[in-house]
Amino acid sequence: MTASPRPNGNHRGTPLPPAPSPSSGAPGAPAPGSGGRDARRPAAPAAKRRDAFFDNAKYLAIVLVAVGHAWEPLKGDSRSLQAAYMVVYAFHMPAFILISGFFSRSFDMRPDRLRRLITGVAVPYIVFETAYPLFKRFVDNDPQQEISLLDPWYLTWFLCALFIWRLTTPIWKAVRHPLPLALVVAMLASVTPEIGDDLDLQRVLQFLPFFVLGLCLKPEHFHLVRRRSVRIAAVPVFAAALAFAWWAAPRMNTGWFYHRDSAQELGAPWWAGPVMVLALFGCSLVLTACFFAWVPGRRVWFTALGAGTLCGYLLHGFVVKAGDYKGWFEVSALQGPFGEILVTVLAAAMVTLLCTAPVRRVFRPVMEPAMDWAFKRDPAEAARERERYEADRAREKVSA
Repeated sequence: MTASPRPNGNHRGTPLPPAPSPSSGAPGAPAPGSGGRDARRPAAPAAKRRDAFFDNAKYLAIVLVAVGHAWEPLKGDSRSLQAAYMVVYAFHMPAFILISGFFSRSFDMRPDRLRRLITGVAVPYIVFETAYPLFKRFVDNDPQQEISLLDPWYLTWFLCALFIWRLTTPIWKAVRHPLPLALVVAMLASVTPEIGDDLDLQRVLQFLPFFVLGLCLKPEHFHLVRRRSVRIAAVPVFAAALAFAWWAAPRMNTGWFYHRDSAQELGAPWWAGPVMVLALFGCSLVLTACFFAWVPGRRVWFTALGAGTLCGYLLHGFVVKAGDYKGWFEVSALQGPFGEILVTVLAAAMVTLLCTAPVRRVFRPVMEPAMDWAFKRDPAEAARERERYEADRAREKVSA
């Protein structure tokens, strides 16, 4: 969840990505049936259209992701920036993951949903897990950089985690107490350094409770946090969080916020792992609720950008890493408060541009590939399409 490198030189980062719609396998993917025969159908009823609140939340969260990555090289000498960084990292990924879980409630092993999971999550993971190391080879002049699909690199960990979480969704829907069980799994992971780096399983397991919580939520829960009283209460809560982070910045290891290491790997006693999992879960949950309270529920100028957060998530990393490799963040003009503000504005503008429709169209072949050639025709889906088509024809004849 951070842009900073591990001691062994493997660069990892936050992600992303962004939460999918109920019918999509990846963040920002179009609804199935948007072309071909289904294109002749009437527009979907209002109840099935995209919810402006969630698109707004995804866009604002991806802006925080990009800003957090841009702050990483600058925060070393600024205690205030370190405090802001800690607060942002406490809730921006939990918010994304919670939304992802909420929109995974209907996931099952139906062939069409598995197909969307592969094309919308697994394929982008393979493409960008290959692209990022190649980018480092050429831009950073590092011919030794290896490509490995088992060791998520920088931003791709979220796609790997989302794939695993969604495959386990039927299990969490079947057990009696899913959230307590997920918390136990996360606590056990925090004291198990033997898990290793394969598929970034530490992050997968330690962030798991937020995904499971999303599976358990209902629409009315989001309405509760969007009340006026909660919006007002969020102001002192964030102020208190910033004050605490300013105090804790020189005293606390920010590695706890990344959830990528066990307690022992962070130099802490084993019992600190479960304690920090529970403490950070509670802290992240409160800040996430406050964040949702401030998200607009109506359509605004950036609502449409919420459908393109996958592009913004996966592509902004190339810009941030290029700046890191080329030393852009070391320019003297960027040191100090003015430079920090400038970098923040530029990062927000950059990721906003990457979420726009033209960028999405260019990268759709790798972000949202159709891949009809790779899958067998599902007989049940074909039958459902024939029934819908015949029903549409019958309605047309009646109206004529």
